Amino acid sequence: MKLAHDWLKAPEYYQPGLPRDYVAARYGIDPQEIAKLGSAENPLGPSPAAVAAVTEAVANMDLYASWTAEPLRAKLAETYPAASDNPNSYICGAGETELISLIIRTFCSPGGKIQMPGPCFPIYHLFAEAEGRTPVLVHEATDRTTMALDPDAYIAAITLETEVIFITNPHSPSGTWLTEADVRRIIEAAASTDTGVNNVTNNANNSGALVVLDEAYVHYAGPNDPSNTDHKNGYIHLAAEYDNLIVLRTFSKAFGLAGLRVGFGVASQPIIDALLAVKPTWNMGQLQLAGGIAALDDTAHTSATVDLITDSRAYIQQRFDTELDRFRMVPNTRSNFFLIEIIDDSISSPKAFEGLLERGVIVKDGAISFRGLDDKFLRSDVSHRQNMDHLIDALKELP
Repeated sequence: MKLAHDWLKAPEYYQPGLPRDYVAARYGIDPQEIAKLGSAENPLGPSPAAVAAVTEAVANMDLYASWTAEPLRAKLAETYPAASDNPNSYICGAGETELISLIIRTFCSPGGKIQMPGPCFPIYHLFAEAEGRTPVLVHEATDRTTMALDPDAYIAAITLETEVIFITNPHSPSGTWLTEADVRRIIEAAASTDTGVNNVTNNANNSGALVVLDEAYVHYAGPNDPSNTDHKNGYIHLAAEYDNLIVLRTFSKAFGLAGLRVGFGVASQPIIDALLAVKPTWNMGQLQLAGGIAALDDTAHTSATVDLITDSRAYIQQRFDTELDRFRMVPNTRSNFFLIEIIDDSISSPKAFEGLLERGVIVKDGAISFRGLDDKFLRSDVSHRQNMDHLIDALKELP
């Protein structure tokens, strides 16, 4: 009896950052002495306003929430009017990851091609493969020194068979940034590629690939134009301009709600209507809606988080530049994580990863966590200064 599709008989699974209790049990380290730098979680914890709202909403757990997450969609429209002030232009999910799965299923035909940078957030290619679609990682578009995406090379990789195109800004795993002009160029190039499929807007001029702009880490990026500090972070406003674009954001990072599972997308209504037809009916519960709505108003918590990350990011860069010669911090990250390049030929990323675990530091091994990154890179979160000191001291101790 056939129990699964052929492409699911030997699946590859996502490799999350290790938990403290695993490392504590394996190496006999006090959990409080472990620097957890492998999951890009909020070092200040969850939004206090969200915690209070979730606590109050517990009394409603016997009730089904709005199947469209209507209260949260209304709050998003109020919060991001530049993207859309119409709640019907938003879709909510159990984190961005659920929405990525829905987008792949809805807008890419079986066997169809989905373009993404190489390396990238693994969920893009893992979900594509799980759905029987073909991921195309454009490794040649990534500069191996700066780990920045070359927009010209990325655009050149788009073909008539490309149906979905992912852009992550800031990029994961490098934290590098694309300008608005470059993001627009990719969106417009995708729109002009007539694939003959997924014409969700019924607009003959926009019958090409759907672009997914993933802004999971955008709160940490600073203003789009550094000379204009009043400009909000990111390019969510582009959702109002392009019919072949959906912008994704998450509550897991700056809001500190990774364990609650809340994310959203904003796009033209035909895109959202198609996704609503595919999503699980009740994918959002009462606690998720309450927490998400409250977090959007908790600007004090978000600002404090961004300030901590900005300060620690500059601090760790200075320590790398002045104290280490076997490891290099890949510059110009605008996220709450960064890449560490291993300069010493005698050390591989698996060896460094294990050596750091033994010293109570959890990072990500690039060779395991990011397809095509090879065994000379680690990814570390930006966190409290004491955790950054722990990381530097542990790297110095590696044999």
